[in-house]
Amino acid sequence: LALQLRNWSKGVLSQLSSCNSHGRVSPVLIAQQRNNSTSQKIQVDFDQSTGVAVMRMQNPPVNSLSLEFLTEICINVEKLEMDKSCRGLIITSDRPKVFSAGLDILEMYGKTPERCAEFWKAVQEMWLKLYSSNMATIAAINGSSPAGGCLMSLTCDYRIMADNPRYTIGLNETLLGIVAPFWFKDTMVNTVGNRSTELALQLGLLYSPAEALKVGLVDQLVPEDQVLTTATKTMSKWLAIPDHARQITKSMMRKPTIDRLMSNRESDIKNFVGFITKGSVQKSLGMYLEMLKKRKA
Repeated sequence: LALQLRNWSKGVLSQLSSCNSHGRVSPVLIAQQRNNSTSQKIQVDFDQSTGVAVMRMQNPPVNSLSLEFLTEICINVEKLEMDKSCRGLIITSDRPKVFSAGLDILEMYGKTPERCAEFWKAVQEMWLKLYSSNMATIAAINGSSPAGGCLMSLTCDYRIMADNPRYTIGLNETLLGIVAPFWFKDTMVNTVGNRSTELALQLGLLYSPAEALKVGLVDQLVPEDQVLTTATKTMSKWLAIPDHARQITKSMMRKPTIDRLMSNRESDIKNFVGFITKGSVQKSLGMYLEMLKKRKA
């Protein structure tokens, strides 16, 4: 979570509706360029010879997940999903020392219920697009990845993290007085099991790379300067498997978790808005913001 003020682009926000319907291709995206592209906050390099795209997050200072940034992620993932020649996606960061600092706290503090609902719908959509992707996906975690950043990495099929003890990863929402919703929990249970998830979520644990490897939160540790090259080499192993067999297997493993959110999206949004707008929760978020301001000063 990070403190970051933003000016919202109406043009970008209007495109959110084009990626709001899970599994439906939108006409506005068909007309967009399918190869290498760079937006203000996302850079995508697609190598047609290998069928692998690298998506670099570049939303300064710490890739915090605002509505605008989530929208751009949504749009870029859908563009790649539409291009059947793109078989693999590597997600990494272009920001130093951080993969993603997670959900932008300013999207949850002092906002109208309507704005909170729109933000949460975008968080859901990001998870749905990545967790259900037909592409083989690898998170090249080259920095700290708390909260929503951890969630994003958990949507991927494989996670490679920089072996730097200063970096951390985990769903630490409770430390801010926030509760991770059921589909955050389900995603983590599917990765590390029930007991490790119970401890991690209640205590808001942030794991060092070595600890994350031990519990299974990440799959591999490598020197920091080898994260992306290792992800590229590892992707070739995933793409050696026939697409249809891998995709059906992935769907079989993940479909129950996806279906649970799909059948409860509106109630999940309602629960989030009701919770996040409570006075006690807003007070906790306000205290956290004040702490950030003092730390920055």
